[in-house]
Amino acid sequence: MTKKPKKVGIIEGKFQPCPSSPNCVSTQSTSEKHKMDPIKFEGNLEDAKSKIISIIKSLKRSKIIVETENYLHLEFRTAVWRFVDDVEFYFDAAEKVIHFRSAARLGYSDMGVNRRRMENIKKSFINT
Repeated sequence: MTKKPKKVGIIEGKFQPCPSSPNCVSTQSTSEKHKMDPIKFEGNLEDAKSKIISIIKSLKRSKIIVETENYLHLEFRTAVWRFVDDVEFYFDAAEKVIHFRSAARLGYSDMGVNRRRMENIKKSFINT
């Protein structure tokens, strides 16, 4: 069991920065090794959020921890070792983008798991 993370949540529209380790990706990172582009959406925030939730619920070992009007915090657990990754989504209705951050709670390297997960979620969002 890993303890709850201290570095999750939105402060003035921003996630906590990624640590120096390579086991984190964020659309708000200024570091190239952590940076990913946000997901663009059309329509309203509620529909975009519903679509993300539907995608998340289709994935194994995912659990919604916090849900507000424009924010989601989820936990993903690895199959074998049950390590926890924290995934956050921030829905920016004004810019029509979904920012996200995905980070391993423990360790240094995640073997690219967080980046691949977010690429797959983004691809599912775009293609549905």
